[in-house]
Amino acid sequence: MDKTDFKKTLDSYRAQHGKFRVVDVPDLRYLMIDGQGDPNVSPAFAAAVEALYPVAYKLKFASKRDLGRDYVVPPLEGLWWAEEMNSFTTARDKSSWYWTLMLMVPDWIDQAVYAKAVEQAGAKNPPVRLDDVRLEPLSEGRCVQTLHIGSFDDEADVLARLHDEFIPAHGLRMTGRHHEIYLSDFRRVAPEKRRTILRQPVTAAGPGRSGGAAGAGERR
Repeated sequence: MDKTDFKKTLDSYRAQHGKFRVVDVPDLRYLMIDGQGDPNVSPAFAAAVEALYPVAYKLKFASKRDLGRDYVVPPLEGLWWAEEMNSFTTARDKSSWYWTLMLMVPDWIDQAVYAKAVEQAGAKNPPVRLDDVRLEPLSEGRCVQTLHIGSFDDEADVLARLHDEFIPAHGLRMTGRHHEIYLSDFRRVAPEKRRTILRQPVTAAGPGRSGGAAGAGERR
């Protein structure tokens, strides 16, 4: 049985270090769970990760066993936002961050298979936040993305160039939430070696628009 690896088959999982690229991201479905606060110290963040993976692997095994379609569980992803976007660039006020952690689910898995996977994940030693997991579509459309190599705290300069230089210079403005795709497992990989795709949904700035960063209300 062939095993699909979405990091290889979806163009939206490709990015180059040191280069910004405009990409059209297809509508995708994700296991999602929300939270708020500094991910380094928030118990809710760790609990969110611990809730997502059991469901994701139950889905993978059901797909292989019952549907005859095997796949690699995609990398962890996160949507991030705040009332003031400088908390991601200059201020780095992590306590003010809101987030949604996500794992992508193939389109051939239906709601019934998902419901069964959640039930199985909760059968023994259920994760604390299992009831907070949901399956939802995400439509991002046109985005700009790049590959960051290094610590998450070193992202600030890259994001500043993305927000303040590349996006307005190309007649675009930000429309959606900052999106990160963790190609490296940050629980196991040293900070300086982490590989993370940084993505920002955009749209045409339009006549009279500077193309600069969106305000907090525009990003929600």
